[in-house]
Amino acid sequence: MNKTLIAGAILASLVAPTVSAIEIYKDDKNAVSIGGFIDARAIHTQDTTEVVNGASRINFGFERVLSHDWKAFALLEWGINPFGSSEIVYNNKFETVQDEFFYNRLGYAGLSHDTWGTLTIGKQWGAWYDVVYGTNYGFVWDGNAAGVYTYNKDDGAVNGTGRGDKVIQYRNSVGDFSYAVQAQLKNSTFFTCDFDDITQADCEALWQQGKREAQQVEYNYTYGGAFTWKATDKLALSVGVNRGEFDVTYGNGEQITAVDLIYGVGATWGDFDADGFYASVNYNYNENHDTDNIGRLIKEAYGIESLFSYKFENGFRAFVSYNLLDAGSDYVIQPNFNADPNDVFKRQFVVAGLHYVWDKDTVLYVEGRKDFSDFSSADVEQEARMALSEDDGIAIGIRYTL
Repeated sequence: MNKTLIAGAILASLVAPTVSAIEIYKDDKNAVSIGGFIDARAIHTQDTTEVVNGASRINFGFERVLSHDWKAFALLEWGINPFGSSEIVYNNKFETVQDEFFYNRLGYAGLSHDTWGTLTIGKQWGAWYDVVYGTNYGFVWDGNAAGVYTYNKDDGAVNGTGRGDKVIQYRNSVGDFSYAVQAQLKNSTFFTCDFDDITQADCEALWQQGKREAQQVEYNYTYGGAFTWKATDKLALSVGVNRGEFDVTYGNGEQITAVDLIYGVGATWGDFDADGFYASVNYNYNENHDTDNIGRLIKEAYGIESLFSYKFENGFRAFVSYNLLDAGSDYVIQPNFNADPNDVFKRQFVVAGLHYVWDKDTVLYVEGRKDFSDFSSADVEQEARMALSEDDGIAIGIRYTL
């Protein structure tokens, strides 16, 4: 594959499952393209039916030809919410939770060369996503067990496994082997307290007063890498890892360091957008990498995602996916003063869908989810809060790609 990459193609398989772009300007040195999609859907879940936004977005790509076979490029992508805000918070990012019409999704610049590879700097998909993106093709419930959308289904910006903030990344390939390595260069300090419904300011005040229930957390650099082998025209095998560290200082002066770690493997057969059979599975083990549904850090868990589909020549594509993130019982890092030591966290669900690919840029779809999660707790109210964002549902919609 030619590695000279324009902005619309540098991470084509990572920006969106059906990424496309329209070239709006080109001369002998510069090119500009526009891409994205509008996704409108009606969904029934949590005993409510509503029209919502399906993570619609718009992006602008830029490319410049340089000397000695180098190219410079940049991509700017914003999420857009053209249908108005909603008071319902849905699961797995299938509705935009931002109130703004525009919000930042991606923004990076880089250099590429056929021999020397590609270097990018900015907000971009992490190397870890190379391992697991093959199961991320559902439009509505796109999986939440692969360690990508961390911190209660956010975009993975904090630890660099999803759309990582402040990432410098290098990619290259040799024959059938490709690899990506990255560092996330940031400095983050925040306060957290073992109480419900407390503000950062109030939590910091408790920390200043020397309360052990309050902690100052420093979470700075993270590092990651992925390696992919294109074993055949249809089969790709990947392995990857991502690592960071929390330095925690309690209000009474005690200090601990917690390692944020995820590693795993993935396998993909076929092309989701091509006619015929497609399959992808991945497995990961993680420590201190994600939170449960009420924001408590999970000390260790394993995740499995799988997706199987078949696209017929008439444009219909049927698929089914299975997702499991299992932390077992006693998963909450201690001390946590409002945690039952026997709390169970097991996020588990199945999604089935039928897409009609009218053409490559216009897709009509129906998708449904059946939840099998287990969030058992002696605290009945807490168990209900944990289960609130994990529910059965059904959605119909249209995705119009630019």
